[in-house]
Amino acid sequence: MNRICVFIRMIAVPAVGSLLLLACGEPKQAKKVEPYQGPIEEINDVRLLYSEAAMLKVKLTTPKQYRYLNDNRKYPKPVNIVFYGPTGEEATTLRSDSGRYDKAKDLYTVMGHVVVINKLKQEKLLTPELNWNPVTKKVFTDKQVAVISQLTGEKLYGVGLDANQDFSQYSIRKPTGVFNVEGGPGFN
Repeated sequence: MNRICVFIRMIAVPAVGSLLLLACGEPKQAKKVEPYQGPIEEINDVRLLYSEAAMLKVKLTTPKQYRYLNDNRKYPKPVNIVFYGPTGEEATTLRSDSGRYDKAKDLYTVMGHVVVINKLKQEKLLTPELNWNPVTKKVFTDKQVAVISQLTGEKLYGVGLDANQDFSQYSIRKPTGVFNVEGGPGFN
């Protein structure tokens, strides 16, 4: 029996010691899990309406909207916006490839082949990006713009634009192009 005890001690002591050494090894690092940054809501066939004093001022439609935890929104598909004039008429339309809304800035931005058509002035505006602030009712961009008169064929180019939301008035910050000038001193 003593031989068996000695044999067990010879085997058991090193085995237990090995297990203790393994147990004292470096603790495993837990994987760091990043918080979810994706959309918390997906909406199809979106139609947003903005009105003032019970009069429709702006209508935005798009096939898809993603909303995020900070309430920002992305519009990954084409965005169509209609701006209405003071008497409720459809004054200006806008089309773009995509868009987004920044809640902290209260700013909508449309991107990619932005085409704005001012129906009243019969003008077309082309730009790669355009911003709209619903609080100030202003539209602006720092990107290149082209304005084409559908009546005269005049083309005005520039960099940067500021306009009111129905595009009845606008100014191009750095204009270039060919356009007609009527009247004034020295013109006959």
